[in-house]
Amino acid sequence: MHKVYIVGAGPGAPDLITVRGMDLLRRADVLIYAGSLVNPALVEESGARLKLDSQKMTLEDIADAVEEHVRAGELVVRLHSGDPSLYGAIVEQMAEFSRRGIEAEIVPGVSSLFAAAAALKTQLTLRDVSESLIVTRPAGATLAEDRIAGLSRLGQTMVVFLGTERMEEVLSRVECPPETPAAVVYHASWPDQMVVIGTVADIAAKARAAGIERTALIIIGKVADPATSGFGRSVLYS
Repeated sequence: MHKVYIVGAGPGAPDLITVRGMDLLRRADVLIYAGSLVNPALVEESGARLKLDSQKMTLEDIADAVEEHVRAGELVVRLHSGDPSLYGAIVEQMAEFSRRGIEAEIVPGVSSLFAAAAALKTQLTLRDVSESLIVTRPAGATLAEDRIAGLSRLGQTMVVFLGTERMEEVLSRVECPPETPAAVVYHASWPDQMVVIGTVADIAAKARAAGIERTALIIIGKVADPATSGFGRSVLYS
């Protein structure tokens, strides 16, 4: 069976791609990459003779390109931002590839949520503070209804993807105490990374004042401000 490689590019910094991902990137004959979401330095690092920006390609366009080149015996890499398993729309791509007799191998990547935690110098799960991590997104053009209000009542760490442009609306529907710590991390791991820390009540205003309008993660929960979280000592160090 013919094969295409779906590779996670990592959160932004080009040296945060995995070793396996970089090896495939350098050996690729054809690279199909996720437009402005992938660091241009990684695209330049690729040895591919043909590089296609998928930003304006349909699913069928992508599948046609993959099919043409894998059947010609070429190594094809489909490069996604972050980790492909989070809002990467890879299952629908793999279904189309499979219909054409093409196998997909997934190479995981470092998600931006982990880069954001690193920027905050925190843990997303923290003893006596939060034992669970909720990853979600607001309703929009591709999602009819979300569960942000209900999920926020659980009192655990919540990371909101794809919500920066509607930050005020998202925060207005969060049902946890207004003094709950919150953070907005823009372009985690990129050179222009920006971190804003506040509370549910004021984080949207603070982020807007800092000029953040897009491409950021919203982190809600006490782990956003670990110094005041009241965390317990791990049994690992008892």
